[in-house]
Amino acid sequence: MGMWASLDAMWEMPAEKRIFGAVLLFSWTVYLWETFLAQRQRRIYKTTTHVPLELGQIMDSETFEKSRLYQLDKSTFSFWSGLYSEIEGTLILLFGGIPYLWRLSGRFCGYAGFGPEYEITQSLVFLLLATLFSASTGLPWSLYNTFVIEEKHGFNQQTLGFFMKDAIKKFVVTQCILLPVSSLLLYIIKIGGDYFFIYAWLFTLVVSLVLVTIYADYIAPLFDKFTPLPEGKLKQEIEVMAKSIDFPLTKVYVVEGSKRSSHSNAYFYGFFKNKRIVLFDTLLEEYSVLNRDIQEESGMEPRSDGEGDSEEIKAKVKSKKQGCKNEEVLAVLGHELGHWKLGHTVKNIIISQMNSFLCFFLFAVLIGRKELFAAFGFYDSQPTLIGLLIIFQFIFSPYNEVLSFCLTVLSRRFEFQADAFAKKLGKAKDLYSALIKLNKDNLGFPVSDWLFSMWHYSHPPLLERLQALKSSKQD
Repeated sequence: MGMWASLDAMWEMPAEKRIFGAVLLFSWTVYLWETFLAQRQRRIYKTTTHVPLELGQIMDSETFEKSRLYQLDKSTFSFWSGLYSEIEGTLILLFGGIPYLWRLSGRFCGYAGFGPEYEITQSLVFLLLATLFSASTGLPWSLYNTFVIEEKHGFNQQTLGFFMKDAIKKFVVTQCILLPVSSLLLYIIKIGGDYFFIYAWLFTLVVSLVLVTIYADYIAPLFDKFTPLPEGKLKQEIEVMAKSIDFPLTKVYVVEGSKRSSHSNAYFYGFFKNKRIVLFDTLLEEYSVLNRDIQEESGMEPRSDGEGDSEEIKAKVKSKKQGCKNEEVLAVLGHELGHWKLGHTVKNIIISQMNSFLCFFLFAVLIGRKELFAAFGFYDSQPTLIGLLIIFQFIFSPYNEVLSFCLTVLSRRFEFQADAFAKKLGKAKDLYSALIKLNKDNLGFPVSDWLFSMWHYSHPPLLERLQALKSSKQD
């Protein structure tokens, strides 16, 4: 009876109070759901202390324990940073942080001689202050993650000076993109008339395509060093494989990821007939800085005759080595190129743009509702930027959660398909060993709670991928 009475009372509240209450309630519901899932997975980390039987051939007990402890530390960090983030967001909403920041932006504009009629200028100041606040509150967490957790488990390669310089550079580059794009978007919404949502969507489509095109050539090199892969057997084999599936490859780069972290990766980018492949140096066994360090520590210099090194040292170096052999790198690229050949990249772009159009259309429907603004403390004005923030971040949050889950399920399906494509190229055996090595190098924990992995994993669990590859490997 009491519950129904409280529900009745809620419906008797003004619309803005109901909206505000629903937003807060949903935010905490999602947080508690995520925490529940994380605790299920944490229980797996705590109780699975020995290598399960089915993993005996895949992972040695030392790597398994290192991986377990790494994931436990990450899980603890994730719990506290998630709790802080949820409390911070709640306090900002309860104490009117958004309208306060908007008024503060207005005061700064006033000092510079811009009145309330300069809404776009005020919006840019608001964005600058909001991103500055976000960067400042996120910095201690990022420092702890990098210099305590990643450092403890042997992944961090950064100095504090490099980290801070990198953070400042990221902030400046973000502002250089965010502020002009936002001002143009707000201007289009202002002058677009009844069909502004179509123009706004087209503008964001063009911006995203331009950013994808220029990112690797002009933005990424500001942070990492890209060098062409030297002529040799690996480059030749990559070019042959690309040609065999009609992938229009123009360049292959190696990025110096080891300067930042010993985690490894590979990707391709570019439109139409101008595709490039990027390999992290940590992915390549012969490039890995870690391997050179291990050789130096063991006093083992690479020799052309292979003599003079004890079998014990060779075994030790081999077990600690990071990265993949050339055949395994080709298998990983076979998987990545599978995403292109099977149209996964295009499908993701289409889904993203359909979603973007739908969101702008619904924004156009809702932007005139004054109670939405009133719910977040805007009683006298309805700034366009604040409307975008309220509708896209808060009102759409249930839809965003459902969409995110659906995209995670689709991503896992795409990963299996890309693995199957690599099989067809005759790379099953090498992809099998590459996945094991990459899991070891990145200290991935191969045992997962079914509900946690279903909700979070964009890639299928390691065992499932290996089982799918095994049949053809045996064939």
